[in-house]
Amino acid sequence: MSAITHSDRQQADQGRESGDVVTASWAQRPATLADLPEIPDPTSVPTADARTLSTVLFGRLRVLEEGTTEHAYVRNTLVELNLSLVRYAAARFRNRAEPMEDIVQVGTLGLIKAINRFELDRGVEFVSFAMPTVVGEIKRYFRDSSWAVRVPRRLQELRIDLAKCSDALEQVLGRTPTQRELADRLGISVAEVAEGQRAANGYVARSLDITAGEDEEGLGSVMRRLGAVDDAFETIECLQSLRPLLARLPERDRAILSLRFGEELTQSEIGARLGISQMHVSRLLTRILASLRSGLLTDEPPDEQGGGPESTDGRAPAR
Repeated sequence: MSAITHSDRQQADQGRESGDVVTASWAQRPATLADLPEIPDPTSVPTADARTLSTVLFGRLRVLEEGTTEHAYVRNTLVELNLSLVRYAAARFRNRAEPMEDIVQVGTLGLIKAINRFELDRGVEFVSFAMPTVVGEIKRYFRDSSWAVRVPRRLQELRIDLAKCSDALEQVLGRTPTQRELADRLGISVAEVAEGQRAANGYVARSLDITAGEDEEGLGSVMRRLGAVDDAFETIECLQSLRPLLARLPERDRAILSLRFGEELTQSEIGARLGISQMHVSRLLTRILASLRSGLLTDEPPDEQGGGPESTDGRAPAR
C-alpha cells in the first residue's frame, strides 16, 4: 500500500536534485523495511492516509526491537505523520502568552509518549488515544513552567478548581460567587479559597513599563497606580515650621521677606520702597534668613533660642 502519488514522487525527486532537504528519511530507510510504504514527506500526508499508514507502522513497530535503526525509523515516521494532531491540540492554547512554537514542542513530547505506550491490539484509534496525552502534556507545561511566580503544586491545582467552580456558579447565580459559596461548592474552607485566589495573582506578571495607548505622558498603566513621594509634603512641613518663627519677626523684616519672595522685587526696588539703600537691604536679608535657618535647625523652643527679635537696623537688642 502506498499513499504517495506520481506527482509526489516527482516533487521529492526535484527536491533532492535542487539540494533541498527532504523532511522524511525515505532515502535513508533501512533495507529491511523495503516492504513499507514509501513516505517522502510524512508531514504532507492527508489525515485519512496518515491514519491508515499509522496503523501499518504500529503493526511493524510492535515486532521491532527497541534501540535498533529500524525501530527508530518507524517511530520517527509515526511522529512526523501525526504532527498535525499536535498542531490541532496546540491551537486550543493559542491565546496564551507562551510562543506557539514552545507549545507545539511540548505537545510533540506528549505525542512521543503516546506512541511509546500505544497498543494496537486494544482496537482503539491512535488519535483517540494520543489526544488526551498531548493535551495533558501541554496543560502540565502551563501548570509547572508558565507561572511568573513559583507557587506550590497544591495551589496551582486549587487555582484551576476555583476557576472552573467560579464559572459554573456564575452561570447559576448570575453574578460573581462569594468566597463562602466557592468554599461550600468545593468542600474547603474560606481561608483556602482566599489563599488560592491570592496564588492566582502569581500566574501572570505585568511589566511596570507597559505602555497604555490612551496615556499622553507615556506612563504605563501599572506605573500610574503606584505611589510616589510628593515633594509638596516637604514644602508644607517647612512652612509649618517657619510659621512661629515668622510671627516673631519685626514688622519691617516680614515686609522685606514679603517683597523679596512674595512680589519677587529686587533689592534695589525694595530699598526704594522702604527708603533705605540696596546694601542695607542685602544685610537685612542675610540676617533674617540666617535667623530663620538657625531656628529651623534647632530643637529648642523659640523663647529659649537666645536670639529674640533684633532691631530693624541690624543691631542686637538691649538686655
